[in-house]
Amino acid sequence: METQFLAAFVEIADCGSFTQAAEALHLSQPAISKRITALETQIGHPLFDRVGRRVSLTDAGRTLLPYARKTLQDIEDGRRALSNLHDDVGGRLSIGTSHHIGLHRLPPVLRAYTLQYPNVDLDIHFMDSEVACEFVVAGKLELGIVTLPTTPLPHLQRQLVWPDPMTVVVAPQHPLAGRSGVPLRELAEHPAVLPDEATYTHRIVTAELQRQGITPRVRLATNYLETLKMLAGIGLGWSMLPESMLDDSLARVGVVGLHLQRELGLVWHERRTLSGAARALIAQMPAPA
Repeated sequence: METQFLAAFVEIADCGSFTQAAEALHLSQPAISKRITALETQIGHPLFDRVGRRVSLTDAGRTLLPYARKTLQDIEDGRRALSNLHDDVGGRLSIGTSHHIGLHRLPPVLRAYTLQYPNVDLDIHFMDSEVACEFVVAGKLELGIVTLPTTPLPHLQRQLVWPDPMTVVVAPQHPLAGRSGVPLRELAEHPAVLPDEATYTHRIVTAELQRQGITPRVRLATNYLETLKMLAGIGLGWSMLPESMLDDSLARVGVVGLHLQRELGLVWHERRTLSGAARALIAQMPAPA
């Protein structure tokens, strides 16, 4: 049974769409359909029900799925174990990271890494930290360089790399701009632009606000911190951003009793054999300040 057939099958099962699976695997839709047809012919059962644009697993598909996942994971673990038999660090290293980390933290690390290990093919995917963690758990990525989860996830190992203090920011013309000692309830009287509720960063911010009995007036929410920086900078509301993002477009607000910090770092699956390339990148990371 071709592993490419199994990979196509698992991707469609995860996406629920032939089209999205084809895009993820960099295939045409006819090509991925042929792989599924060939796999169905080999096992003698249909794997998907196709009703209009909806795709769902058949009983045979649900039965095969965990075995297909394990087969693909075992093959990948074998490849990594073999790569560790020699001293040369090379091969493909799949990484998921957020846009913020990719812009503000990773460039010097990856610059040094690629100079030291030119035979490694970096396969970098930019996505929300939450999605990257899910992909690591599912075996789709070897490493995540992410905002670390606020609560432990099963089978996910984590390593802190960058403590990331956060601060309240507003536009320079905002009534609170440059003030210190602002009561939290006064801050809450003004509209806010905050990270989307599905993000770890949102959970960190709102958990602390709720602990102090405050519900923010959220005018807009988005996954992207760079967008929040822009929205705060043009005066749409206050936001909570990493201190590393402060510049002349923003003014800091000192709020009484509000001290927040994210943790940025690495995640990997505890049951998977890390490749030499992954272990080298982990070793390349700076020690937490």
